[in-house]
Amino acid sequence: MSGFARDPKYYGDRLVYEPLERKWAGYHAWHCGCGRDWLEAHAVPAGFTVIPRGKSGYYGLVGPGLTEGIDEEKLTADALWEAVTGKPGTQTWFESVHITCRSPEAEAARKAENERIYAPRRERAEKAKREKATPKQVEYLTTLAEKLGKERFDTEFAKVIKGSDIEPRTPRQHCSTAAKRLTKARARQLITALLGHP
Repeated sequence: MSGFARDPKYYGDRLVYEPLERKWAGYHAWHCGCGRDWLEAHAVPAGFTVIPRGKSGYYGLVGPGLTEGIDEEKLTADALWEAVTGKPGTQTWFESVHITCRSPEAEAARKAENERIYAPRRERAEKAKREKATPKQVEYLTTLAEKLGKERFDTEFAKVIKGSDIEPRTPRQHCSTAAKRLTKARARQLITALLGHP
């Protein structure tokens, strides 16, 4: 999401505007349509400077009317809008500044919070790769096989078990028997595949 930011790790003490590339390229295409890159064709010639944010591909802009010579209590992207679209900006609201603290303490806290949130999810996902499909999954897969046909079931089943030691369904075997060989995770994949195609 586009917005004003302060990020000492990447921008030092500067206030920058981080544009969402897709959004601003869209504005440019709609209002100008010159077919050139909006940064090179309009933003840089208007006096804005592009500051890369590491090697991520993201960047910030600084320049007159956007982050320089302005009241930080009344931030708008009007100056950039005018440079990119050729039309005066009419932003009727003021934007806040997103501040990212990347001190060792803040980074450690962020990592700990991510671990708290995502560790149980990773654990469940790993468990699902080992545990056998549940009776409800097998029952649902059997219903889908009856509805969509064994040929369709076999096609998707083969894709789901690829790279595993799970045997394909034999011609005389019930789909429910084959489904019981799946893990929870692969059963979920098969259900998604069967539901996801017309």
